[in-house]
Amino acid sequence: MKNVFLAVLVLLVSCSPKQDKTDSATPHNRLISLFDTIEKFDQSSADSVSRGLHPKGAWSSISEAAQQQRADSLEKFINKVKTIDEASLDEQDRISKQLMIMDLQDQVDRIRFRMYLIPFNAEGGFYNSMGYSFSRLPFKTVDDYNGYLGWLPNYEKRLRENLDLLKQGVKDGIVAPKVIVNNTLALMKPYVVSDYTQLMFYTPLATLPESMDETDRQSVLQKAEAVVSSLQRTYQEIYDYIGSDYLQAAREQPGISFVPGGKEYYENRVHHFSTLPLTPDSVHHLGLAEVARIRAAMEEIIKQVNFKDSFADFLKFLRTDPQFYAKTPQELLNYASWLSKKAEAGLPKLFDKLYSLPFTVEPVPDAIAPTYTGGRYVPGSWDGKRAGIYWVNTYNLKSRTLYTLPALTLHEAVPGHHLQIMLAAELKDLPRFRTRYYISAFGEGWGLYSEYLGEEMGMYATPYDMFGRYTYEMWRACRLVVDTGIHYKGWTRDQALNYLAGNTALSMHEVTTEIDRYIGWPGQALSYKIGEIKIKALRKKAEETLGDQFKIGAFHQVILQNGSVPLTVLEAQIDAYIERTLTANKQ
Repeated sequence: MKNVFLAVLVLLVSCSPKQDKTDSATPHNRLISLFDTIEKFDQSSADSVSRGLHPKGAWSSISEAAQQQRADSLEKFINKVKTIDEASLDEQDRISKQLMIMDLQDQVDRIRFRMYLIPFNAEGGFYNSMGYSFSRLPFKTVDDYNGYLGWLPNYEKRLRENLDLLKQGVKDGIVAPKVIVNNTLALMKPYVVSDYTQLMFYTPLATLPESMDETDRQSVLQKAEAVVSSLQRTYQEIYDYIGSDYLQAAREQPGISFVPGGKEYYENRVHHFSTLPLTPDSVHHLGLAEVARIRAAMEEIIKQVNFKDSFADFLKFLRTDPQFYAKTPQELLNYASWLSKKAEAGLPKLFDKLYSLPFTVEPVPDAIAPTYTGGRYVPGSWDGKRAGIYWVNTYNLKSRTLYTLPALTLHEAVPGHHLQIMLAAELKDLPRFRTRYYISAFGEGWGLYSEYLGEEMGMYATPYDMFGRYTYEMWRACRLVVDTGIHYKGWTRDQALNYLAGNTALSMHEVTTEIDRYIGWPGQALSYKIGEIKIKALRKKAEETLGDQFKIGAFHQVILQNGSVPLTVLEAQIDAYIERTLTANKQ
């Protein structure tokens, strides 16, 4: 009996709640500990590929059941973060807390609205995302090759889980529009081959090191045949399904509001991508007002160059005259490179702190160029020993206007995304997620504001360059109108195409790829103009309040010193900067 009593006592003690080691920790330590837990929860073996390492072990599931379980876990994390007393945190911890909640809530919302059932957009998705990073993997030793062939089946399983999601989406009516499906079929072409050795995933195996032992060579090639040929069949199956059952289920209407829960999801996206309490209707009307304002500025440029015909005729002139287009891809890249260096020369006058990591200029990869935007920034990494990359699209040169290249360079390279993202990456004493987190309203708003800074930097050498700058601003203003039109007001694709083409000097190819991009990515297109309007309003407020005390370098430092933040946080930061400056000059 005594032994039974002791056993029960031990059981009761072991089952009693354990003392939480963080109960007595400071709120700061509890917050950082929680961030670490969340980061570990988010990790998957698949993440190794982006870090240039061959993944080891199983990949986390993306099945529908796993997605919903993930959302439940993320909501628990949100509640835990919220319980940490904000009054006891310093300023950076308060910002970190708000950003973590925002990030987690975004993930939960996308899962709750079941947007994982549409795992691709106009520019790509689950089927080609690995192509951006797997080429950086090491292929030198037998272990490298065996490791590669060890994780490819996990990648194939991931593809098949996405195929299951597509099928569930068809059953439940959560399907991408037809135009996005057709884009997807075009982008999948390089992955649909009759010979497995032609699949891009076989490329590292086509030329094995001469130093490899013959026995190892034969072993690797034998494994490769089984693994890559299976992957080839899976790609073919996915392509066939998307081109048949999925395409038949796809809608002609382009907006997300046509899927179950889509209207509510778009309202959610407007709030997320603007970081402000805006409605789709208010954004639409803001866009119409901005379009009218910028159109007046464009008309003044037309008068300046003594063009006598209509606005539409001027756009036709810009789209067809050979003087506005490069003759070779290298000419376009050379001009973008020269503009990049010219822009760098102007940075010291506008910024008190600059980045340490360089950037380069490269063409958009051929595999995605046909449906890709005119340019984009790819972040570099000191850890990965990679420079930043300013991608310039050299596909279809007749659609790549030279007069818009100064604005594109300012936005994607400097003082736009490279400067902004690399300064964030170099921030010290912040949680790691803060240096990598990207809020579109902040980042893209900064990119568009950087185009405006080009005027002060002397980057627009001709009236046509200035018209190109207004074209890019008009493009972002039109986004407010067409994105809300497509996803909330029932616009057709043709309505959106005609509106963008009629108000900007973008080439028709760019007009088409841009509208398709908005169709496939609801709400993101709103962030540029909303962010830029806020940054310009904050600068005006600081200039008017501070007068001679206003310093542009100090202002920009406050904007960029915390990395990506919601616009509400940014406004609070500028208000505090204004107050500090006024107080300092009274003493």
